[in-house]
Amino acid sequence: MMVMLGCGSVLQAQTPQTSYLTYHDYLEKVNAGNLDYAAQKLNVSAARADVIAAHVFNDPQISVDYTNNQDHALHMGQSVEVGITQTLSMGKRGAGIRMARSESELSETLLADYFRNLRADATIAFFEVQKQKQLYEVKRSSYQDLLELAKSDSIRFATGKIMEVEAIQSKLEAGIMHNEVIQAETDLKNACCSLSLMMGTLSKDTLYLPKGELGDVERPFSLDHLMTYAVDNRADLVAALKNTEVARRAVTVARRDKLPDVDVSLSVSHNNRVRNEEAPAPNFNGITAGIAFPLKFSALNKGTVQAAKFRAQQAEAQYNQARLQVQTEVVRAYQQFQSLSVQVKHYRNGMLSQAKEVLKGKVYSYNRGEVPLLEILNAQRTYDEVQAQYIETLYNYNVALAELERTAGIWDIQ
Repeated sequence: MMVMLGCGSVLQAQTPQTSYLTYHDYLEKVNAGNLDYAAQKLNVSAARADVIAAHVFNDPQISVDYTNNQDHALHMGQSVEVGITQTLSMGKRGAGIRMARSESELSETLLADYFRNLRADATIAFFEVQKQKQLYEVKRSSYQDLLELAKSDSIRFATGKIMEVEAIQSKLEAGIMHNEVIQAETDLKNACCSLSLMMGTLSKDTLYLPKGELGDVERPFSLDHLMTYAVDNRADLVAALKNTEVARRAVTVARRDKLPDVDVSLSVSHNNRVRNEEAPAPNFNGITAGIAFPLKFSALNKGTVQAAKFRAQQAEAQYNQARLQVQTEVVRAYQQFQSLSVQVKHYRNGMLSQAKEVLKGKVYSYNRGEVPLLEILNAQRTYDEVQAQYIETLYNYNVALAELERTAGIWDIQ
């Protein structure tokens, strides 16, 4: 008895604890804990740091010069000169700051687009678990019905109302369904693992299950409105437009790099007394100011500027292509959603109830001895298939809704 109790406690400890999540809580956990999303946020932080770095000025140079004009031999004196030189870049710093700001805004837009896709993928994973949970319930309910039928047939065989082969077959069908229930439960647990991955958590002791079931709330959409909203607001299209701005900033930076850097200098010197008898001179201080700039023969090479212009044209073409791609995606997602909406209504308008009525009628006739066991089993399989197809269609409907809102750049799924 002690050994059995010990084994039972071990098995109970290995059973994962079920934690139910609402869709709202689930998305909050995804937002806070998804590791890929956290890594993408660092791109924004790095881009903001680049903006700060772009504000830096050129470092000044300080020089100290010492001169000895054979003072010990000819008594021509000594001198010390201290100077400072500053390099001035003509417009380069301002162009770099504007470039860095545009790149920072682009990184923020790309992060918003990443979350748009993450939110849709996480929602589809949530729907997948709901689907697997409902399929498991269908299998479990069918198993319970077949188990009750097997028990009833065992009693009927004992009383001589049916043959032994029918009792054996009903028991066999219940056993087969039991295996399907086990597999459905495994599929459900595996689907739940995707929720943990989305939330950035891994716990072998906790099984996350969504609250509620798949819904089919009718959603009226206007295709024209969806296309207009997607073109104006979808994050990846906004990022493509921002990329054209970055490319134009790059052209300006390339042009400013061709401008010469000017060095402005100022120095102060002190000269000792010259004690040479032929050319004596008193102590004196001197101030020297100067300006120097290179001869920018390299500016005659326009390759860098031309390359930047071509990249700007490329960014424009990519934006136009992305705009057309977005419009096409919206049309396809809208048509898929409308098709699945009709299919769900078709199931709701009679297919489920008709399959259920057929099964009830077959069970009633079998209990009266009017039909063989095979007809009940066929009716049960048909009913299970209709339920499974309905759940699959309902899942596809919800996925189509998520894809439509993803492509349109809107989100109001609750």
